[in-house]
Order: sequence, then C-alpha cells, then structure tokens
Amino acid sequence: MYFFKPISDEIRLSQQKFYKRKKTTRIILTSIFSCIAATLQAAGGFLPGIGYFISPLATAPILLCSMFSIPFGVMSYFLTIMLLFVLQPTELIVFPFTTGLLGLGIGASFHFFRRRIKIILTGGLLLMSGIISLLFILRFPVLGPAVPDSFSFLLTGCIFLFASLYSWLWVEIALIIFKRLKRIII
Repeated sequence: MYFFKPISDEIRLSQQKFYKRKKTTRIILTSIFSCIAATLQAAGGFLPGIGYFISPLATAPILLCSMFSIPFGVMSYFLTIMLLFVLQPTELIVFPFTTGLLGLGIGASFHFFRRRIKIILTGGLLLMSGIISLLFILRFPVLGPAVPDSFSFLLTGCIFLFASLYSWLWVEIALIIFKRLKRIII
C-alpha cells in the first residue's frame, strides 16, 4: 500500500553527504533557508489577500533544512523567528505554532521514520498541537472568528483531519523539491 512503502534511501544518503560539507557552507545554507522562510511568512502581513496564499509556503525552507539536518533545521526555525521579529512581528504568533512547527516536525521525522504514514502522522500531530495551543490555550483565532475557542472533540477531530491531509501534501511536495534540490546542495 502507498502509505506503508518506505521512503527511498536517497534522503539518508543526502543527509550523510550534507555533513561532509564545510560547516561554513552548512551555516550559509541555513541562513538562506531562514531568509526565504521569513520573507514568505511576512508576505501575509505585507500583501493582504494574496500574501495569505504565499505565507504557508514558509513551511518549505524549514522542512528542507530539517531534512538535511535536524540541528540546522532547529537553527533555521529560531533564526526565522528572530527575522520575523524584525520584519513582521504580527506573524510571530502564527509561525512558531503552525508553519514553522510543521516544517520542523516533518523534516525531523524523515530522520527517524522510513514509512510515509509515520512521517505524515507526526507532522499532522505537531500541526494539530500547534493549532490547538493557539486556539484553546492562547485564545488566538488562528482559524478565523467563526471557529469557537472552547474545546470540543468534534473540532479537535476536524483539526486533526485537516492537519494530517495538509501534512501529507507537504510530505509529497518536500520529496519532489528535495530530489531537485539535492543536486545543487550536495
């Protein structure tokens, strides 16, 4: 079945080759990924309307950086948060709990798991926990004003379903981009 097939060993080989690069090169790549992520996430505030379609793409640089290396992915995540503090402070509440956390979680799960379903569910659970934290703990209306901020199992189930489908989409996009990008980076 499709979801239980192992992901190819190309990713693991690329991760090993990434560590053979000079540390300076790895840090520069991390900073480039962070700048791209911060720019894409800040687009939601700079370009109302179309920017909201661009800002979810901030997941990709964090995800790709985490696929190459977990420590450099974490570094990219926090560097993006610092850049957003300067560029667009209003996005600071959304990025760490949604797009950034999803990218970091999926990228890191490529190191720990081989099967697609485990990677997808890890990303889905992390995104769901971020959205639930924003909605129910911080009372931030991340899903809009129509969604209530009181806990319900139905809403939590719907959020998990959405987060898992969204995570599946990002896993497939990441695999496509990774295959094309590894030629350049490695």
